[in-house]
Amino acid sequence: MTLTLFDYYRSSASYRVRIGLNLKGLAYRRVDVSLLDGAQRSDENLARNPQGFVPTLDVDGTPVSQSLAILDWLDQAHPEPGFLPAAPLARAQVMARALLIACDIHPLNNLRVLGYLKRELGAGDAARDDWYRHWVREGFVALERMAEGCGRYLGGDRPDLSDICLVPQMFNARRFNLDLTPFPTLVRVDAALQEVEAFAAAHPERVGPA
Repeated sequence: MTLTLFDYYRSSASYRVRIGLNLKGLAYRRVDVSLLDGAQRSDENLARNPQGFVPTLDVDGTPVSQSLAILDWLDQAHPEPGFLPAAPLARAQVMARALLIACDIHPLNNLRVLGYLKRELGAGDAARDDWYRHWVREGFVALERMAEGCGRYLGGDRPDLSDICLVPQMFNARRFNLDLTPFPTLVRVDAALQEVEAFAAAHPERVGPA
């Protein structure tokens, strides 16, 4: 099986997939699609990802887009270690945490939204950054409550799908200078996850542009 990941090193969604691939112990080739250069809108990228996004994971010539869909495929095709518990109620709780990040925080703050705020609505850099911090803060308030009583990780003794989503969002929260003092559990869990090589090896500073 040949895996090729088309990604951008600072893309949150791409970061998630790199963590997932690393946790599964799978070898893959990275191909950089620079969001700053607009390469995501190129004909070549649109052919494999009609939305013009990253990441796309090419699996033996078949492209799979959307980070959570890629992570789901990884979990189905390579069950160990699992990203989701088998018990339905526990599975739903993990999904709730993961989707809070992937569906409620991240879409409001990705590059195309920030670009629209600046380009079409005339928001300056300060207003754009305030927007970013507002939506991350609102999501983290809820996630901090949901994480009460968790173990070393959000997933307990081993990372789960919500941990995979958390780490890239924490990275970007720091990039935009969000005060993380109100979120001690998230900070603690993030620090613990950074000690896991699968997470550390996926970090943008370790990866850099392909």
